[in-house]
Amino acid sequence: MALRQPIPSPSKKAMKDLANIHDPAILLDSTFQILAANEAYQEELGGEKSLEGLHCYEVSHGFDRPCDEAGECCPLKASMESEHAERMLHVHQSTKGCEFVDVEIRPIRDRRGKARYYLEILRPTLVASAEPTPVGLVGKAPAFNQMLELVQRVAKEQTTVLLLGESGTGKELISRAIHEGSDRSKKPFVPVECSGLADNLFESELFGHKKGAFTGAYFDKPGLIEAAHGGTLFLDEIGEVSAQIQVKLLRLLETQTFRRVGSTEAKYVDFRLICATNRNLAEMVKTGLFRKDLYYRISIFPIQLPALRDRREDIGLLANSLLRRYPGKKNYSLSKEALSCLGEYAFPGNIRELQNLLERARILASGHQLKPMHFPGICGEAAPVAFSQAHDFQNHTTDEESLFQIKGVQTLEAVEALYMRHILATFPGKREALAKKLGISLRTLVRKIKTAKA
Repeated sequence: MALRQPIPSPSKKAMKDLANIHDPAILLDSTFQILAANEAYQEELGGEKSLEGLHCYEVSHGFDRPCDEAGECCPLKASMESEHAERMLHVHQSTKGCEFVDVEIRPIRDRRGKARYYLEILRPTLVASAEPTPVGLVGKAPAFNQMLELVQRVAKEQTTVLLLGESGTGKELISRAIHEGSDRSKKPFVPVECSGLADNLFESELFGHKKGAFTGAYFDKPGLIEAAHGGTLFLDEIGEVSAQIQVKLLRLLETQTFRRVGSTEAKYVDFRLICATNRNLAEMVKTGLFRKDLYYRISIFPIQLPALRDRREDIGLLANSLLRRYPGKKNYSLSKEALSCLGEYAFPGNIRELQNLLERARILASGHQLKPMHFPGICGEAAPVAFSQAHDFQNHTTDEESLFQIKGVQTLEAVEALYMRHILATFPGKREALAKKLGISLRTLVRKIKTAKA
């Protein structure tokens, strides 16, 4: 740890600048030493202890050396090198716990124009959480933080954003975070899935149609673009859009006007556009599959979303957050062994795959803790048939199927619930097929599933 130097007295101007800041703020010197803190900073990070003479990295991160030497970017060092104000997104340890903070460093100059002090201002951001939470984005891995800083920077702008990343990385969640951090947050957020529909249906959904425009058009219908007026339009998987629709999207972006299918009237619309794709649009442009002019229109501010394998340190945080999002009163948790096992898995399906694995494990587990045995095929163990020793079940296997052998007398309701949980975890088909196999109606199956999960 660096030795503390005698604390110099800040100038009146520097103290005045500090007093005028309502957000948590401190005065620093070039050795990272805190010279003074305003009331908001003292309350947020200091509590009862005095902060003067401590180093900023000690207080906000618990580090024994500057941030850039501990694996993080340092806004103070960046400001000293550029001689200008700098901003960065950091995870700080405050009295509330770990939280994302937008850190701004401003140099305060003397009469000769030389930076004498540095004003650090902390502005909390609600874009994401560094602690488990039942809603929103969570994470604190470096790759996640780098992505989040771009989200934070662009959210307040009107700039078109292009989200790039593999399937399952959370592109819609990121787009919602950008919308919620913008001045349009009180207006609609309208997601549009660009794949899976024929051109005529997609055009009608997107632009709307006039009565009589085609067979079945019995009334005027506004499209999703009109629904997004004043807010944000999110085009998911834009790389799947046909050449015909690409032309109409380009005109929409260039003129901010469109026509409903079957109409000659041009309508004006005001929206912020966010697009997403898991395809390489630049390569598609080269091969003629995607229009170059449209590509340049939508790729003004690209953001690369990291794959889950590139932020493995977030797996536990993500898992605990996802487990909180399941309905019911059970508070599920991962055992250390299960977390270690998941930490070594590649997750080709990213966060969506993690969510699915947790859902299956939750069904397989009879208790509150998820163990390696509840992640068959991932943790090298077979699916458990005996769900809990408390029910006195033993598993015996024949060539065709697994059978339950019961010790002692159990209620039929308990037996049925355990069997339903087992069959849900192992049956490969859809619920309709399962209901037919069991000889019951789909409605009855749904009711029994609810009972088994209760």
